[in-house]
Order: sequence, then structure tokens, then C-alpha cells
Amino acid sequence: MSVERETRDVTTPQRDRLVLAAVVFAVLFAQVLLYPGIPALVAELGATPAAWGGNVGAVLDAGKWFLTAEFLGFVLCAGLWGVASDWLGVRTPLIALGAFGGAVGYLSLALVPGLDSVSYSWVLGLRFLQGVATIGAFSLAITTLMDLDGGHGRNMGAAGLAIGGGTALGSPLGGQLYEVGTLVPLYGATVALGGAGVLAALAGDQSPTEGRDMRAILTSIRDRPAVAVPFAFGFIDRLTAGFFALVGTVYFQSAFDIGAAGTGLLLGAFFVPFALLQYPMGRLSDRIGRLLPVAVGSVGYGVAIVCVFYAPTVPTAGAAMVLVGILGALVAPATMALVTDLAAPEQRGVAMGGFNVFGSLGFLTGIVGGATLAGGVSFEAAFLIVGFAEVTIAVVMLPVLSRLDVQ
Repeated sequence: MSVERETRDVTTPQRDRLVLAAVVFAVLFAQVLLYPGIPALVAELGATPAAWGGNVGAVLDAGKWFLTAEFLGFVLCAGLWGVASDWLGVRTPLIALGAFGGAVGYLSLALVPGLDSVSYSWVLGLRFLQGVATIGAFSLAITTLMDLDGGHGRNMGAAGLAIGGGTALGSPLGGQLYEVGTLVPLYGATVALGGAGVLAALAGDQSPTEGRDMRAILTSIRDRPAVAVPFAFGFIDRLTAGFFALVGTVYFQSAFDIGAAGTGLLLGAFFVPFALLQYPMGRLSDRIGRLLPVAVGSVGYGVAIVCVFYAPTVPTAGAAMVLVGILGALVAPATMALVTDLAAPEQRGVAMGGFNVFGSLGFLTGIVGGATLAGGVSFEAAFLIVGFAEVTIAVVMLPVLSRLDVQ
């Protein structure tokens, strides 16, 4: 009996870690499938005439609102999913509900071009609802990972590996699917989210203890103000991700005259090393602490982003994107683990909810701000401001990071 109990206690967290990471992977894979061909996709959905006429500003504007609608759903409803999980006392059924809802949202978008008289405002509404559903699966899956035994760096490294893996495969595969048909990535995203819903039923449930609405998040910051540090880094890190999702895509296609397939490969040059190094970098931060990975990594990450713009050819741009991916992998799991380190055990759900809210706000800022800068000023100004924002946050926060008492 004792042997069976011991085996179950050891294997259940391992199984749950694998299943929950697979859910996170599926959510990000579905999301990033769309990125390499956003200009063509929004045209197909009715945002603009099919012929862009070389108007980069129009491309940025239409793609900006399509991506923004999803992340508004993320920002506004991440807390509501947390509150619902607290009230009901369950998580995994809600993860499944969010995944299946996201699948329905992607499928609805794919069916829009076949319908008559559907305005682009309705498309943005569907996109918003898809984001509302998807954030539930994503945020609650990561929160459940936080509660597992085995080390915060290991658990957040698994989450980071899933995030990076989903994005690493999503970009190049999405680019290839666009070559088959503009709407094919939407159908691929539907299948991925449906699979995530099925996987969620296999994970053990971890009942939350605290709410994740904005008031609870702000209370947790007041009780332990140090958690504002990883929140700030999460905001800037996700800002850069939002920036590349739209501005990077349009820049690569306009600067190098490449299509969705080539764009997907360039984005994959970042996401592949970002994915493969997440888990070992998370383990590394467990051994050496969070200071060096977060602070030093952020400085290098920001400089590498600027280097992408000044790369003169596709191969050199790809090499710069690889460097961005390596340094991003150094920063990301250590930042997420820092949230868990600093939050009180009974407030970890609140803290991760706050981290996801600030991260989603960062992604939204990267989309809107980056597109506005690139379209209104220049791509160069956009890359410089976003890259050096990452450097600035590291320099400003270095004294605070060095004083944190983190094991």
C-alpha cells in the first residue's frame, strides 16, 4: 500500500506537469499559427480591399485591431476566470471550457468569409470572444502548474518550454499553411484548441484559494510590493512579443520582399531557441538565482532586438533573431519563477493572475504602440524604442533585484 501511494505521489505531479504544459503548448501554437500571414488574413476577413497597394500604414492598422481585439479579451477577463475558479472550487473543467470556447471562436472566424454581409466590426467581436475563452485555458493551466511540487524554476521552465514550443512550431507551420490557403491556419487553430480541451480533462485538479480580480491583484502588490518587479519585466518582455507579432511580420515582408512562409521561418528563428532553452534556463535559475538571468539577460535581449532591424539580409536577420531567442529564454522562466518566489503561498494564484494581466497589457502595448510608431514615424524608431525599453527596465530595476531575498 505504501509503495503504491509513494508511486502515485511521485508520478502524479510529473503527469500533471506534462498534461498542463501540453495545454499551454496547444494554446500558444494555435495563437501563433496566424501571425506570419496577418496582413493577408485580415484582408480575407474583410478589413481592407484585397489589394493593399503597398500601403504599409494600412496593413499595420488593420492587423493592429485584429490582434488588439484578442488581447483586450485577455486583459479584461483573465481576472474573471480566476474569480470563477475560486467560486466554483475547480480549475481543470474551466481550462477545458476555455479551450473548447477558443476552438469555437477560431472556427467562427474561419467561416466568416463564406457568409454574406458580415462587417469587420463583427469579426473583431468574434476575435474578442475567442480571446476571452482562450485566456481562461492559458492562465488557469499555468496557475495549476504553479501548485505542483518539484521546484518553481522547473514548473515555470515547463510552462516556458510549452510557450516557446508552441510559438516555435506555430510560426513556421503557420507560414506553410498560409501557402495552402489563407483560412487554413484558422482551422489548424481550431483543432489545436479542441485538443487542449480534451487534454485538460486528464490533469489533476488544484482548487484555488484566492481571487484574481484586479482588486485582489493590487492587494497582493500592496502586501508584497516586491512582486511588482517581475510584473514590470513581464510587461516589457511581452511588449516585445506583441511588437514582433505584427510590426516584425510587416517589417520582414516589406524590407525583404518575402511571403508568409519566409516570415514564418524568420519568426521561428527566434522561437525555436526560445523554446528549446526554456527548461534548462529555468533549472539554471534555480541554481544561480534570478538576478543574473533577469537583469543581464534583459539588457542583451533589448540590444539584440535593435540588431534585428540593422541586419541587412535575410540570413543576418535570422541570426539576430536566433540571438533574441537565446536571450529571451534566459529571461522568461526566471521572471515567472520570481513571481512564485515572491508571492505568499496563499496568493500565488493572485500573483500569476496579475503577471498574466500585466503581460497581456504589455503584448497589447507592443501591438498598438509598435504599429503606431512604425506607421507614423518609421520602423527604425519602433525597433529602437522597443529594444531600449527592455534595456532601461533592466538598468532601473537592477538595484531592486539585487536587494530581493529570494532563495
